[in-house]
Amino acid sequence: MAVVPDSPARAPEGQSDRPASEEDNRQLGAVASTDAFFRAASANLSVRPDTTERDISADLLKRHYGLEGTITTLSSEVERTVEVTLPTSCRLILKTSTRPEAVDSFRFQSAAMARLHAKANVVVPRVIPTRGGALMFKEDRVCGYLQTRIDGTPLHQAVPAPEQLFQTGNALARLDQALEKTELPSAHRPVLWNIRCWPRLMELAQNLPSGSIADNVRAAMAEYVSSVEPYIAGLDWQVTHNDPSPHNMIVTDQDLGFIDFGDGGWNPRIQDLAVAASHHVTDPALPLGGAEQLIAGYASVLPLSALEARVLTGLMKARQSALILVNYWRARLFPAEADYIKKNVARAERGLSILAPLDSPSGEAAVLTALALPQPDDPGGLTHQTGSRT
Repeated sequence: MAVVPDSPARAPEGQSDRPASEEDNRQLGAVASTDAFFRAASANLSVRPDTTERDISADLLKRHYGLEGTITTLSSEVERTVEVTLPTSCRLILKTSTRPEAVDSFRFQSAAMARLHAKANVVVPRVIPTRGGALMFKEDRVCGYLQTRIDGTPLHQAVPAPEQLFQTGNALARLDQALEKTELPSAHRPVLWNIRCWPRLMELAQNLPSGSIADNVRAAMAEYVSSVEPYIAGLDWQVTHNDPSPHNMIVTDQDLGFIDFGDGGWNPRIQDLAVAASHHVTDPALPLGGAEQLIAGYASVLPLSALEARVLTGLMKARQSALILVNYWRARLFPAEADYIKKNVARAERGLSILAPLDSPSGEAAVLTALALPQPDDPGGLTHQTGSRT
């Protein structure tokens, strides 16, 4: 009987421990803001998923991994994603695509998880090496990779208690800490969620419903351009997950786990906190809508700089706006998949309406107040020991 190999896959080429300088960040930001980058990133999300292709997952699994199992297709916005249940009841995830741009995306995703799986304090899927020991495979028109499946409860189904939010921020900071001072292959590929694409996203504004939603988006993006974008080169940049939404974080018996690195790449580190916090703005009675404990948990591991504290709420609002803009656009392109595409839109619209009254000074004040919060009680022992930024 075939078994899932325990030996590590070959390390990807292109990894480096050289930290990027501020000049590097300026140059990379300039590249990311070019028309060609934005158009390529938009094109990648303007085509249907690979569901129309004949499913050859079983053949690929046998040929590249020597494994057989029951195949179940899962929902996915871009690539084909299937769950593989082996005769041993072990469950794996196989991602494949026939698109040329998927090669770079899968190269990045598999390398990121392989890098993180070696870290003792971060929970991510384990990449299963091919028969030849590689992180991914490529043959003819198809490429893909195989990973383990994390067992647990998706964060969006969990109760957002203060201690859980603090642990979420804590775990996210440890993830960013594990990715600090490293480069991964294809980290600079075109991704529409890249921060320097955001001002260009207003080209999609005609897809928004009229009224307060469109008004809030326009105001948030204008604030980003005037009060945040001029300063992002001064932030600490590194490889980030770039989509730590409640659908991509799993509450496990061990710790909080992270899945789906498909939007990851080279971004300001604080961007991961902005994304995660933006999804937890739900309570209009609180200045940051309830994201305060998540922010405090993150800062308990990676203390925020003065600049990060100043721009965080602007980044949160811009990310909420980006999510609204991109998903209204894609829902119009693919009406049959609109419900899945817009699964996070209502949360973003509500969160943006809560944060809309905050200008830059009041947003900064709210963040500084959150940073001073005491650590909540943790009766389940979920919060791990934290370290300082190195």
